[in-house]
Amino acid sequence: MSKRDLFEQLKVYSESGVYPFHMPGHKRNGEQTGSALPYSIDITEIHGFDDLHAPNGILKELNNRLSALYETQHSFALVNGSTCGILAGIATLARRKDKVLLARNCHKSIYNAVELLGLVPVYLQPPVDESTGISGSILPESVQKALDLHPDIRLCVLTSPTYDGILSDVRTIAEILHKKDIPLLVDEAHGAHLQFTKQKALSAVQAGADLVVQSLHKTLPALTQTAVAHLCTNRVSPKRFQQNLSVFETSSPSYVLLASIGACVRFLETDGETSFSAYENRLKTFASRCKALQKITVLCKGTDSLDRHPAFFAFDEGKLPLITANTNLDGQTLLATLREAFQIEGEMASVSYALLMTSVCDTDAGFSRLFAALENIDASAEFAKIPALFAALPLPPMEFAPWDTPTAKTEEIPFENAVGKASLETVWCYPPGVPVLVRGERVTPEIVNALKSAKAHRLNVYTSGGEFPKIKVFD
Repeated sequence: MSKRDLFEQLKVYSESGVYPFHMPGHKRNGEQTGSALPYSIDITEIHGFDDLHAPNGILKELNNRLSALYETQHSFALVNGSTCGILAGIATLARRKDKVLLARNCHKSIYNAVELLGLVPVYLQPPVDESTGISGSILPESVQKALDLHPDIRLCVLTSPTYDGILSDVRTIAEILHKKDIPLLVDEAHGAHLQFTKQKALSAVQAGADLVVQSLHKTLPALTQTAVAHLCTNRVSPKRFQQNLSVFETSSPSYVLLASIGACVRFLETDGETSFSAYENRLKTFASRCKALQKITVLCKGTDSLDRHPAFFAFDEGKLPLITANTNLDGQTLLATLREAFQIEGEMASVSYALLMTSVCDTDAGFSRLFAALENIDASAEFAKIPALFAALPLPPMEFAPWDTPTAKTEEIPFENAVGKASLETVWCYPPGVPVLVRGERVTPEIVNALKSAKAHRLNVYTSGGEFPKIKVFD
């Protein structure tokens, strides 16, 4: 297989003296633009650099190298993040008015696909871990029950691992679905690294999913917006998927981002095994040191273990949910303390925990610095009890499909006055971007109370069409 490097080819081209009478507008003019940004290698689809939407040269080679790395039938480099791969994947596997089985804790991009493509959602509600408030794994028996109740389901979409690192039993779920020839799409945006760890078998690519979308930039050394879509079985048409990518992905792809994907592939090909072995040793050492913490719990590390969380099938060892539920700290306070007192920036916070993300690029010094900070905060924290936020929220009734347009009179009112009315907007906390209320669902007292609690704990709450705490509804 050819190992041409896109970044090197871009550098050679930028130094060739060819004058760019083509896009982009900066014309690679470093004297005018400066050198802080990579203008010199930012090009369009010119001769010799292939076309992402009809690859037959260096970009096809890049896709082939991704496919070889991940052991798939076909792989597609993406530069609009996992979002465009998810939208294209759902459009490939489902038709308008099809019933689709969705994990309720899916990312909002999947809900956008339902609305854009006119699909009918059937939800799988994951159990909630009582001690942390973190959503658990989708149960295979829940999938089977949903298929029994809805034999006309045409597609299933799950997230594994979740933002918090929770993995589902994708292998068993895929087997259940495939008995009825129903395809499985897995949003594995947070799992591109699993292929190179001892948890490889838990990756949806290996576990039997038909289409898997991963964000390279989330857990691997690649620039933001870089992602990859994997077609793993014959249930997915490569031609149709490529056609749908041309709809949902930019027609002006960034060669800087594509070069970043190429650099990431080269790293994995040449240094992946050694680097991931060292990374796993760092995680193991950090987990052992966490035994000294008395009040803050690092999920599935230190004195905590997977068997204490029956709602979890498996857990991505690279994620660090820092549980504050038994202390006088909430997640936002912990993140602020790490930032202001120790110059450590975390990923996100909920009420009873904060989330930190690690990767193969973390260092021994970084882990040592983090543990020293946690040890210091743990010593000054006090025992208390902060309840989890979204524990056991019942699914609200669906009054109309998310893509439907009701003809009744609509109004925008304060959210707390909307109980009993149908929402014309989707409402979510971000991060992670998982909807709490979906357009077309009835506002319930439980949802109002949960979102009021989220705001009280300084979480960001958004609506799809307005500005929380107001919401558009119809009676």
